[in-house]
Order: sequence, then C-alpha cells, then structure tokens
Amino acid sequence: MPAQQAASPARSRILAAAETLFYDRGITAVGVDLIAEHSGVTKRTLYNQFGSKARLVAAYLAERDRRWRDLVREAVDRCEDPADAVTAPFDALRTWNAASPRGCAFINALAELPDPAHPAHRVAEDQKRWLLGLFRDLAAAAGCAEPDALATRLLVLHEGTLATGPLPFDTLPDTVDLARRLVRADV
Repeated sequence: MPAQQAASPARSRILAAAETLFYDRGITAVGVDLIAEHSGVTKRTLYNQFGSKARLVAAYLAERDRRWRDLVREAVDRCEDPADAVTAPFDALRTWNAASPRGCAFINALAELPDPAHPAHRVAEDQKRWLLGLFRDLAAAAGCAEPDALATRLLVLHEGTLATGPLPFDTLPDTVDLARRLVRADV
C-alpha cells in the first residue's frame, strides 16, 4: 500500500467523496470536477492533496484496503482454532458485503484500469496478493498439507463470492461451507 499522508480535513473530505463517487458510479465515469464539488474544495486543493486523479484513485483504494485488512485481521484474531482462522476472511465478508452493494471495489478497479502501470491497478493487485498470502500463511499455520494449492482455491472462492455479491442471490453461506470443507480435508 502507498505511504499514508497525514489527513487534513480537506484531504479527508476529498477521500470520502471520491470513495462514494468512485464506488457508486465507477472510476472512469467520475471526474475531478465532481469530486471537488462533492467534497467542497477547489480542483486546485484536490490536486495539491493528491497530484492527479490516478493518485487519488490509488489513495481511495489504499484506504479501503486498510479497512478491509483490519476487518480480516480482527476476524482471524477471534479464532481459537487455526483451521477456523483459515476461513476467517469469509466471515469478514458478512460484515463487509453489507456496505458494498456493487461488489468488490478492487475487482471493479481492475476491470476499469487494466494497465498494470496505473497506481490504482497496483493497489488493487496488491490487495489480492495480500489475501492469497494470508490464506497461504493461515493454511500453513493450521498444518494444512498443501497450503499453496489450498490458498489458491480459497482465493478463487472468495473472489467468486465477491463477484456474485451484487446478484439477487446469496452465495456466501454455501461458499463458507465449501471453504471450511476444503480446509478440513487438507488438515
């Protein structure tokens, strides 16, 4: 994740407006004029704080990633059984998805920003790599026989659940059950 800059009130308002607008309307559909208007700052202030729209998008995703990682770590820390900890990111989705009706902001960003050199693309990719690594580390700590393969399977299940989140059916309960069965079969 990019280094965090100290949050001034203007910076905080810009990030809050950007998050709402980028998530609700899409990154490419939202311009800096709209973000400045919604945050009550001038475009000059926005550019002084972030330098470019690309860096603002990266900051929005980095902040969202920080909150997601905190939520996942809390879910992992609540687990007494290492095997249960492996599926804790799925439990975190129950809370996260309640406030995310348009699916995963990182998947959405990757679809909108396919250039791997874009700073926001790198933040979104890093978020997925972090989750894969977390699954691998948790699986290894739980004594799973094939932590790398299990981590890949769990990431695919996790991302599939995120991708189907906006649909009118809930895949999370079945996905959590399948993830737990995969972990128990590998321990």
